[in-house]
Amino acid sequence: MPVVLEICANSLASAIAAQQGGAQRVELCDNLLEGGTTPSYATIAMAREQLHIELYPIIRPRGGDFLYDDLEFALMQKDIALCKQLGCNGVVIGLLTADGQVDKVRTKQLVSLAWPMGVTFHRAFDMTVNPIQAMEDIIDTGCERILTSGQRNTATEGAPLLATLVQQAAGRIIIMVGSGVRSHNIASLVTATGANEYHTTAKAYVESRMVYRNPQVSMGGIPGVPEYGIAITQASEVKKIRTEAQQAWEAWKASQ
Repeated sequence: MPVVLEICANSLASAIAAQQGGAQRVELCDNLLEGGTTPSYATIAMAREQLHIELYPIIRPRGGDFLYDDLEFALMQKDIALCKQLGCNGVVIGLLTADGQVDKVRTKQLVSLAWPMGVTFHRAFDMTVNPIQAMEDIIDTGCERILTSGQRNTATEGAPLLATLVQQAAGRIIIMVGSGVRSHNIASLVTATGANEYHTTAKAYVESRMVYRNPQVSMGGIPGVPEYGIAITQASEVKKIRTEAQQAWEAWKASQ
């Protein structure tokens, strides 16, 4: 069984690089510094034209928490309908209630609207109060997978919970490991979790071609955020991660 590698692509260029590197799926998003928000219509449309691998845009109208009002929920519904029209393979969503539970009612509505597209429940899962119950709730909504770091900042830190989730899921839903996944640690993550799907940006910062740079102005208003560098997925890193993951998976399966 091949390991599935999903690349979180923040641009059309990154999505193309993901495909060139051998990824099987792209989660297309904007604003990585906010954890990913819905990309533009043009970005989704052109990615669908350029990619033959699976394309899952994230449906997230803003950064911040995952508690959405009626207007935001309406935006999510509209974006899902547009993704369906464009021929996307699936979408990525995550909705919570104020008390840290999965918003089952609205999630079910979005899963139904998205059909026959697939639906991934993203790392909003990592903000839930009870991960085991949250997984069961997400299974009930009809989502096909959960993207999670094991409720820690990185998947390496969250590996014990990730392994528990994989075992508890028992094939009823896919547990996709993400956050801090790199070529140097993918093998240990495979061994520690037993998961078959992994999620990473595989990015590097490419220096801006700008010659003049005004040191007095920060467009984002956040000191330290690189404004003269662009984060782009590297096809070579994608290939390396996928190779390391597959070798580790085959070795792990042979040891079971």
